[in-house]
Amino acid sequence: MHVTFLGTSGAVPTTERNTSAVLVRREGERFLFDVGEGTQRQMMRFGTGFDVSHVFLSHLHGDHVLGLPGLCQTWDFNDREAPLAVHVPPGTRRDVERLLRATNTNPSYPVRIDEVRPGEAALRADDYEVRAFRTEHRTISVGYALIEDERKGRFDRERAEELGVPVGPMFSRLHAGEPVELDDGTVVRPEQVVGAPRPGRHLVYTGDTRPVEATVEAAANADLLIHDATFADDHAERAPQTGHSTAREAALVAARAGAKRLALTHVSTRYGGYSTPLLEDAREVFDGEVFVAEDGQELDVPYPEEPQSEG
Repeated sequence: MHVTFLGTSGAVPTTERNTSAVLVRREGERFLFDVGEGTQRQMMRFGTGFDVSHVFLSHLHGDHVLGLPGLCQTWDFNDREAPLAVHVPPGTRRDVERLLRATNTNPSYPVRIDEVRPGEAALRADDYEVRAFRTEHRTISVGYALIEDERKGRFDRERAEELGVPVGPMFSRLHAGEPVELDDGTVVRPEQVVGAPRPGRHLVYTGDTRPVEATVEAAANADLLIHDATFADDHAERAPQTGHSTAREAALVAARAGAKRLALTHVSTRYGGYSTPLLEDAREVFDGEVFVAEDGQELDVPYPEEPQSEG
């Protein structure tokens, strides 16, 4: 699982930060979380590729959606044939349809716009899901949690051979959870040679939001929480007025959730190229790894037992 921050600014872009967009690559699939104006330029600039199958919109403020019509048109110009699914908060499907129609965007490839309510799975695949959760902003909004299923435990080949299991198909059957019978009638059970299930990866994207309990629940033990952190403490009074969070509030959410890493994003232009106050506020209340995301920043989200890496 690989994350590229395409846009990390608040409502207004700057020369250093574009408006909101995060691209996640997982096992060959690409997902876009929000599509601020200029997202396709950022995709070209940072070399992410355009092969996106699902777009997840947290809400319909312009700095999160105005890049969608242009990106859809570019896909059309490039003769895209693969279907596109756009997942949106409840009650906003027609608004997204009107946004595309207003720009005369009528792609030749299939586009499906699905409303998703908090608690529902926007996308369910064989071994993971993307689930919406409630957020609190000045409009209808949701966040998204990408949660992988548990993986099989590790197969202990040495132990299996000690028990007399011959190398071959019986290994696979045991790893799949099926007992096997040896030639001498001995039955070997999966729990004798397969370890405990191992957790999958867990990524959470809030979009714009106040700190809410639903995020704490959605981000429980998350490997990466990407949270609105528009303000530092010096402008804390603006956060509730505008439906955003401070870096300290985002960090408190991460601490309560037990998240391993916290990415602070949606940075106000007040902080320009100097985001140290955000980082200092967050570090006072969160002991895990925390950073202020920058446009073009890339990082891997490894399996929980693997080492982390960042680029």
